Amino acid sequence: MKRYLAFDIGAESGRAMLGALSDSRLTLEELHRFPNTPVRVMGALYWDALRLFHEIQQGLAAAGRERLAGVGVDTWGVDFALLGADGSLADNPRHYRDARTNGMMEAVFARAPRAEVFAQTGIQFMQLNTLYQLYAMRAANSPALSAARTLLFMPDLFNYWLTGVARAELTIASTSQFYNPRERRWATELLSRLDLPAAILPEIVPPGTLLGPALDSGVPVYTTGCHDTASAVAAVPAEARDWCYISSGTWSLMGVELDEPVINERSLDMNLTNEIGAAGKTRLLKNIAGLWLLQECRRAWSAAGQDFTYEQLARLAAEARPFVAVLDPDAFLEPGGMPDRIAAWCRQNGQPSPATPGEFARSILESLALRYRQVLEMLESLLGRRLEVIHIVGGGSKNEVLNQFVADATGRAVIAGPTEATAIGNVLIQAIGAGDLADLAEARALVRHSFPVRLFEPARDAGWEAAYARRQNRHSHVR
Repeated sequence: MKRYLAFDIGAESGRAMLGALSDSRLTLEELHRFPNTPVRVMGALYWDALRLFHEIQQGLAAAGRERLAGVGVDTWGVDFALLGADGSLADNPRHYRDARTNGMMEAVFARAPRAEVFAQTGIQFMQLNTLYQLYAMRAANSPALSAARTLLFMPDLFNYWLTGVARAELTIASTSQFYNPRERRWATELLSRLDLPAAILPEIVPPGTLLGPALDSGVPVYTTGCHDTASAVAAVPAEARDWCYISSGTWSLMGVELDEPVINERSLDMNLTNEIGAAGKTRLLKNIAGLWLLQECRRAWSAAGQDFTYEQLARLAAEARPFVAVLDPDAFLEPGGMPDRIAAWCRQNGQPSPATPGEFARSILESLALRYRQVLEMLESLLGRRLEVIHIVGGGSKNEVLNQFVADATGRAVIAGPTEATAIGNVLIQAIGAGDLADLAEARALVRHSFPVRLFEPARDAGWEAAYARRQNRHSHVR
């Protein structure tokens, strides 16, 4: 039996998950769970990177009784740390929701046109991308940027602290919007045009690379799909050719797996992204705001003395009035006061506001399902083929109300699960790197044998068609 330890750190929490591989089956055990709480200091929003590394050490200690074949770390995308000449932090890593990137996309486009940025990177335009974070530092004459000798994305930082080896893992590097997915290298020409320092970028290595032994324990440390979505997609239990996926959590990442990137005028107009996945695949996808809206509403209600579990909110949503309001989920990027902000948005857009927690929850889930339909139609139009099955993986796959809404809104069969797709994919990619699994096809077959899934068949009703027409009429500009 081979045991691999996966650290899966998301925007809300992190876990140390022990994966045991034997007899053509994989089992998972949670050893350690910890919150990931941003810290606001003098108006700026930071990640508590040292605390997160402490939790990684706690997870390793919890696994100390096990003989580990490998350790891998995955996190969310785009955020990074800067190291000085001595290898220490030049500044604490900022949170992608920090307001410093406001206006930075427009500032970048003044020097490098939008079409040129996309031609070099193939990445969806979002102000939280690493490119705009770096440009914000340059615009502010950041001392940390001036002192920096190395840039490491968040999982690369933790791998560096574990091993002393500073490398950029491919899947996380591809989220930056300064990686060239056609030529498989940093987009140095773009960085030069923006007066950003390419010299701080480390060597890129693929997922499944053995970085070396952990300094404290000697356990082998592998790059996995260090971008959590890359690991999650590696664990999609797909068999058919015509499928797409939704990695569902704080963000919803919806797309297809291809052999090559799709970078042209149509994908630019659709504002799709070409990130790199396991086995060199391209993840052509759209970033969607996801369950973030519901998480923020829950936080606001809790602060007001109303505590709901996610299961309770799903039940209230199922019982609430349908189609009270059709939201644009991507209009709510920043944290704080989410119910009030949704109500204000509804008033501004000529719609009634949800009146109860159940109606808020239902409006959010319905709006996500309708947004998924729009993205499905984009993908099918671009690829010229029908996608018959939608695989939903990740924590959001536990939300049966949302799963059924997705099936109903899209008219497609939905296969939900596995819930722990990111941790599973993390383990699988380590195992491929170690030679315990041959390739991605064998890894996915292992997922199908090891973890249950649930099928949701579409139940068409006119309400979804009318709601989708409302959405398209109100939000036709949304890409």
